[in-house]
Amino acid sequence: MSYLVAVLSDRIQAEEAYSALENEGLPMDKISILGRGYKSADEYGLIDPNETARKQVRLMASWLVPFGFLGGAAFNVITGLNTFAWAGEIGSPLIAGILGGLSGLLGSVFVGGGVGLVVGGGDALPYRNRLNAGKYLIVVKGSDTLIRQATRSLRAFDPESLQGYAEPGMVS
Repeated sequence: MSYLVAVLSDRIQAEEAYSALENEGLPMDKISILGRGYKSADEYGLIDPNETARKQVRLMASWLVPFGFLGGAAFNVITGLNTFAWAGEIGSPLIAGILGGLSGLLGSVFVGGGVGLVVGGGDALPYRNRLNAGKYLIVVKGSDTLIRQATRSLRAFDPESLQGYAEPGMVS
């Protein structure tokens, strides 16, 4: 399955492009308009990479923080290091455990996708930003032949962006 995403500046241009695709005989169940008054990014299924990264970070933290706490405390007790001698016999492993838990939290941010929250990633976020800026997206989903036909039609409308995608694992 392939996708074609065209970014159009306003509603009128998006509706004209949609009508042109309809006049060419393309199957309308394969074409969607995203934007104000039409489908939202969430309704269409355009994933929010930030939300996905947050979920992954929380999932990783749920087991890495306790594991880090136990690992830090156990390391302190087993090695007999007196790094936090001022905290006493109980306080020293407790502080080491807290530091281990913080290390687990840091690991969950890096491994779980928190870097993507800071740096950003994928094309879904730029498309969401364009929708938030009042732009409209025409998304065509179908075979390569359908995508080529839609590409020819949509180029006539001088879209801000016209990008094709193939589902992972699919051979064109």
